[in-house]
Amino acid sequence: MIYADNAATTKMSETATQTMLNVLNAHWGNPSSLYSFGQDAKEVLEGARKDIADVIGAQPGEIIFTSGGSEADNQAIRSAAYLGRKKGKTHIISSAFEHHAVLHTLEALEKEGFEVTLLPVHENGIVLPEEVCEAVREDTCLVSIMYANNEIGTIQRIREIGSILRMRGVLFHVDAVQAVGHIPVNVRNDNIDLLSASAHKFHGPKGVGFLYAKRGVMLTNLIEGGAQERGKRAGTENVAGIAAMAAALKEANGKMAENAARLTKMRDRLIRGLREIPHSALNGDAEQRLPGNVSFCFEGIEGESLLLLLDDKGICASSGSACTSGSLDPSHVLLAIGRVHDVAHGSLRLSLAEDITEADVDYIIQTVKEVVTYLRSFSPVWRDLVSGKTKFIL
Repeated sequence: MIYADNAATTKMSETATQTMLNVLNAHWGNPSSLYSFGQDAKEVLEGARKDIADVIGAQPGEIIFTSGGSEADNQAIRSAAYLGRKKGKTHIISSAFEHHAVLHTLEALEKEGFEVTLLPVHENGIVLPEEVCEAVREDTCLVSIMYANNEIGTIQRIREIGSILRMRGVLFHVDAVQAVGHIPVNVRNDNIDLLSASAHKFHGPKGVGFLYAKRGVMLTNLIEGGAQERGKRAGTENVAGIAAMAAALKEANGKMAENAARLTKMRDRLIRGLREIPHSALNGDAEQRLPGNVSFCFEGIEGESLLLLLDDKGICASSGSACTSGSLDPSHVLLAIGRVHDVAHGSLRLSLAEDITEADVDYIIQTVKEVVTYLRSFSPVWRDLVSGKTKFIL
């Protein structure tokens, strides 16, 4: 079986697994307790906080542990919005192809009286910094732009956007769930005020993530209760999961340059092979994208059928983000970059990990070619296209 859906989740690394087991067995105390077992667990917790902060260029006190990226997104956006409202600023800027954890939070805030501007995303999957600048108003309290898109893998010009917003005095939130652990991220250099990340995207465990909040940015609580996480996220910390997340991130960061170089080579090999399929198109910029992300549309087929047949042939892939894969609606990300509904339905996302081989890539290319040809052989949509009854789009 070839697993090519690492944007949905990654396999835990051996380092993360062993770290988690060690903490579960030897450091199982409650870190809020004053006795030795508790303080031992607290030492592990704070060590993990420092390790994570060091990787992203933050201070340990700026890291809040969460249940994952979605919670971190929610807390970051609501916190910035409510801070802005205290100053009479209720305008928020984001983009049309953000993760639903961001978009749905913004929709909820609109019902509370906030105004949201969703910037267009160009065909190459890039949000232009100058368009962010043009959209900023006197009452803008927050801009939220993802570092790398979860479906098409395009990497945004975060540092440029952050520099603009820092000069304008507007808080900048970055959903970096797909970026952290895969490409260099430094919150100081990138002028980021709030950042979200999730462990299971970089070979850590599911159900744990973190929120970076720059010192001085006051957070709004989503969960009330105890005084954990400086009183900003109640609930006994998942020490084992947090320690495993820190171990996975340190390992990923240490191997980042080596892994990125190898994955980029594999990614480009895969792109070249899939481009040989007639009436297909790469989604997003060919170069300004995550090292392991390949996203294609194939005209005349349905993505769901493609996925099932690939699975039958030993390839795990996705037709979009894992959070929307159960929906029959076309991906909002693909629609945002200009793909029409019929084309967006025939999408395929392949996200590679470090263990992929050239033989694996070649097998994926050959199998996708065969499956696409097979599906088109009995597709009425494809028949109409070939006959000229309807016009090709790709």
